[in-house]
Amino acid sequence: MPSGLICEPSVPSSISVGNSDIKLSSSARNLGVTFTDTLSMDKHITNMCRSAYTEIRKISSIRHLLFFDATKTLVCSLILSKFDYCNALLTGIPQHLTDKLQKVQNTAARLIFRAKKHDHIQPLMQQLHWLPISSRIIHKTANICFNSFPDPHFPVYLSELLHPYTPSRQLRSSTDSRIFSIPLTKTKTTGDRSFSFSAPTLWNQLPHPIRHCETSCTFKKTLKNHLFKSAYNT
Repeated sequence: MPSGLICEPSVPSSISVGNSDIKLSSSARNLGVTFTDTLSMDKHITNMCRSAYTEIRKISSIRHLLFFDATKTLVCSLILSKFDYCNALLTGIPQHLTDKLQKVQNTAARLIFRAKKHDHIQPLMQQLHWLPISSRIIHKTANICFNSFPDPHFPVYLSELLHPYTPSRQLRSSTDSRIFSIPLTKTKTTGDRSFSFSAPTLWNQLPHPIRHCETSCTFKKTLKNHLFKSAYNT
């Protein structure tokens, strides 16, 4: 072999289990979420958008028969619910994937108001009091963090990833019992997107009064108002 060349091991196309050969796949579906071997979530988002546009076309065909509130209920049930399902997994995805989802949400908002394609979307989103896609992801992740504090039945597989911050010496911030330590990561694509890094980072950036809400209901309402004002500069 010539010097300077690196020989990488070949990746098998299948694995043998007993007498069966199982072909390797670049993606797999689990609990309705499509994972790829690179964890890019692009295939999952493509599937979500395709499904959402199908529902939009169905609702659009009967929009002239529906009242405003009925249309909004259908859109929330059949379209937005798809975006909110397991959306904490979308933390840190590339901006072009976020924009892809946002385009679908914008189309859904225009459908409710029967607005034209080029009508400005922000006033419609504000009237619906909808958070944009990026803020919905933050809202879901922050809710998971909040529920980890008072709930003794919080899933162990998540609580093991969230560790209260313990300063090495007495600081003013040490009196804040509701912040998490943030682990070091080696990569931006997977390390910074991991729940153990992204969740504490998002949580610690929230204002102190929000992190110290007493009930889940108050927390959700206060957090949504905060994210709404931040998203639309109101």
